[in-house]
Amino acid sequence: MLDKWTSRWVQPPLKRLAKSAAARGLHPDQLTLAGFAIGMLALPLLAYGHFGLALIAILINRVVDGLDGALARHAGLSSDAGGFLDICLDFLFYAAVVVGFALADPGANAMAAVALLFAFVGTGSSFLAFAIMAAKHQLERPNFTRKAFYYLDGLTEGTETIAFFVLACLMPQYFAWLAWIFAAACILTTLTRVWGGYVTLRAQDQNEHHSIDQE
Repeated sequence: MLDKWTSRWVQPPLKRLAKSAAARGLHPDQLTLAGFAIGMLALPLLAYGHFGLALIAILINRVVDGLDGALARHAGLSSDAGGFLDICLDFLFYAAVVVGFALADPGANAMAAVALLFAFVGTGSSFLAFAIMAAKHQLERPNFTRKAFYYLDGLTEGTETIAFFVLACLMPQYFAWLAWIFAAACILTTLTRVWGGYVTLRAQDQNEHHSIDQE
């Protein structure tokens, strides 16, 4: 929901960092893999209760996740392969953070973590399923021209997910409550994406069939 606004704030500094990364000969895929490796450190750090260090790993991962795309655009290295790698590792990272909190206190956090992982499956599958169909129909990306995939807006997107992780790291004793609330928001996002995607694609199918009938 907030990505369309936060992207305007973060793009200028990312562009400056991208120029510096390009001057050092870095490749976007190298940043993607490095950012993922750093982000995955959050899982054991969370499991052992090092929430401050885990937060640092999470934030570095998110910065690098934005930087790899900025570098790809600056250096003319944007590719479907890079976009595919980026989104796959993002979903694995998100799940790893939730698992880390579950391991930190299984008795208090496990059920909430399971619910949140279930909700993440919904947001992720609706995201990717629509992206596939949007590519098939050559739909435009009006709100997210810098993204590798087309997807429908939702209540919970990247900005909201980062905010949730930050709050959970700062207040780990409230992870379960935060996770239940965020899971509910993710489920609502999934429902709206499924309905919105279905309506959009059905209208697209009807328009294409109508064009064929007229020929």
